[in-house]
Amino acid sequence: MGGGIAHAFAVVGAKVIVVESSADSAEAARQRIEESLAKAVAKGAEVTGSFEVVTDADALAACPVIIEAVPELVDLKHDVLKRIAVAAPDAVIGSNTSSLSIDDLAGVLEDPSRLIGLHFFNPVPVSDLVEIVVGKRTDAALVAEAQGWVAGLGKTAITVQDSPGFASSRLGVAIALEAMRMLDEGIASAADIDTAMTLGYRHPVGPLKTTDIVGLDVRLNIAEHLERELGPRFAPPQVLRDKVAAGELGRKTGQGFYSW
Repeated sequence: MGGGIAHAFAVVGAKVIVVESSADSAEAARQRIEESLAKAVAKGAEVTGSFEVVTDADALAACPVIIEAVPELVDLKHDVLKRIAVAAPDAVIGSNTSSLSIDDLAGVLEDPSRLIGLHFFNPVPVSDLVEIVVGKRTDAALVAEAQGWVAGLGKTAITVQDSPGFASSRLGVAIALEAMRMLDEGIASAADIDTAMTLGYRHPVGPLKTTDIVGLDVRLNIAEHLERELGPRFAPPQVLRDKVAAGELGRKTGQGFYSW
């Protein structure tokens, strides 16, 4: 996700700094972003910005806008947000969370008004949507700024108040979990369940294939969070737990509800 966000900003002229946790992950990120931008150029895009990948968060000191895109683990996000706040005390901070509370995340900052949710969708370069999530203490002026950034990326923003799962994850996960229950019960194959939604409801991708693209581990984390916040209707089906335990995480591992 971080690489995709870097791609989106670099294409439209931004100077982007990507911070990774190690030299190996930095090199892997650099290669992914270069390959992604090369594909965009091959399709006729003009990349007017630039990017660099580093391992030192101090490189963020001069950045006016910083977006964290680490996994949906609240302690990890808390730690990263604290480090960003120290490295860049004057920056606006966006969190690419898909379900965690912006109010909770902002609570680790001395100035919680500087945090806003910027939920990008995978794959970022071709996705048209960004969900802007407004916490109770988010600066009202920041909301308008964020809407401008999204428009500048050529994407469409929806603006929602902070709540469990926001709008997109709450709806998307609800459909995906029911599809998993149907699969678990042997009602239909993964392909047929997905086809019901792509042809019957004109969804571009079915809920099970979407879960493979998002990552089954990510969907499990979100579902467990929503179950805690909203009740048992978001309890993860056993098939999801079993696949995650087996390392079948979707497209990124080559196997999920589909083989990739």
